Parts: sequence; C-alpha cells; structure tokens
Amino acid sequence: MDLRLDPVLAASYTSRAQIVRVVTETWVREQVYCPACDNDSLEPTPTGTKLVDFSCDSCEEVFQLKSQSRPFGSKVTDAAYGPMVERITSSTAPSFLFLHYLADRWLVRDLFFIPRFFLSHSVIERRRAPAASARRARWVGCNILLSSLPLDARIPAVQGGIPQPEEKVRDAWRRFAFLKGDDPESRGWTADVLGCVRELRRSVFSLVEVYAFEQRLFRLRLRNRNIRPKIRQQLQVLRDHGVLEFLGSGKYRILPPSALKVN
Repeated sequence: MDLRLDPVLAASYTSRAQIVRVVTETWVREQVYCPACDNDSLEPTPTGTKLVDFSCDSCEEVFQLKSQSRPFGSKVTDAAYGPMVERITSSTAPSFLFLHYLADRWLVRDLFFIPRFFLSHSVIERRRAPAASARRARWVGCNILLSSLPLDARIPAVQGGIPQPEEKVRDAWRRFAFLKGDDPESRGWTADVLGCVRELRRSVFSLVEVYAFEQRLFRLRLRNRNIRPKIRQQLQVLRDHGVLEFLGSGKYRILPPSALKVN
C-alpha cells in the first residue's frame, strides 16, 4: 500500500475541501481493498450518491469516506440526522473509512474502518438545529460518537503510517460480522455491552463489574428498565459467538481473535 497522496490530481481546484476530496477519494480507489471480502479494490459510487462514496463489486459492501488532517477525536461530524437514522433503522447505513493524513507531506497517517453492523442509534448524536434565520434553518445534522463505540468497532488498516496486514484487518471484520443478522436494537445492545466490557481493561472480568455500567446503559437504551437481564443476555450472545468464554461463578474471559467461531 502506497501511503503517498497526489495533490497534483486536484490542481484545477481552489477550494481546500474539493482538493482534499479529490485527492483522498483517488487514493482510496487506487490503494484500499475491501475489508469484508477478498476483493482488492473499492469502486467509487456515481457522483451525487447520498451517504455512500465507495462500494465493493464482489460483496456489495458500501462505504462512506471521512478524511481530515488532524487525528479523529471522540466525535465526527456527519451529514443530515434524519437520513442517517433512517438508514440505521432499515439496516442500510454504510460502513465508514476514516482517513487521517499529514497535510504538510500529503501522506496517509491513519486509516480505520468502522463496519456498519456496529452502528446503532446510541452512537448518532443529533446536532443543534440552525437558527431560524439561517439559510439551512430546517436542516439538522448529526455527529458519529466514536467514543461510544467499542474498541472492536475500530479496525485499523494503517496505523501510525504503517499498513496493517490485510488478513488481520479482514479477520477483525469477520469476527463481529454475526451482528449483520441482528436488528438495530439488538446489535446496539451487543455493541454497548461490549463497549462496557472493553472499558474494564482486563481479559478476565465479572458480571458484577459489568453491572456497574447499569446507569449508563439505562440512559443509552431509552430508559429500558430491564438492564441487568439485557446485560446477561448480551454476554451470552458474545459467548455464543466466540468473543467471550464463561468461566463459571459469574466470571468471563475475553477470547483472542484466533478463537473466532465461523457460523
């Protein structure tokens, strides 16, 4: 993978945003593979396609590209709130590519994927509506809350200027592909509970420790009052798919990716 970007491609543009768009989209088309299958390339979608910038001709996975010259923080500005929520509800939201580049050297520094099956309503934040006098007064945007996603949702393809092995990237994608078959509410629960487990920062943990996140899940899940049963249910889901191992007496262990179950 060649990490060099070519600004000459956008020599006819004066807008910085247009230059970045042309340069980074060309780089993705020429250098990036599909993480969901063995296809070695992604194809750009027709100009004007909403929410989707690239697709895979082999597995039909679709992607939206986010590029910026500073590292990605806890949230990322996205497009209109309504269409994104509708896409998540109908399980047609795109997966994402997040590209961080060095503006002074035109080099890709980081690239990570977020599979669409990790997206749920709890990671989409409605932005404040513009003032009534604004030109787009009726338009309401949204933010993607990267900090609300579990660590597993963030799959690095380039990290610190070093391309990661393609098979490692694809293995990380496949490990949670079972979520594709779930409805948005179910996969949202699984992702939220997994995020709590990851926040414990230990490979072996107890059910009681996950219960400590009860109030957070209560707020995220629209005040569902059956939080503890849902926690136990989602830990079982993660166990059944080879992410966790139940050790007995309320103890669990996070399994390494090599323990992946293929269904």
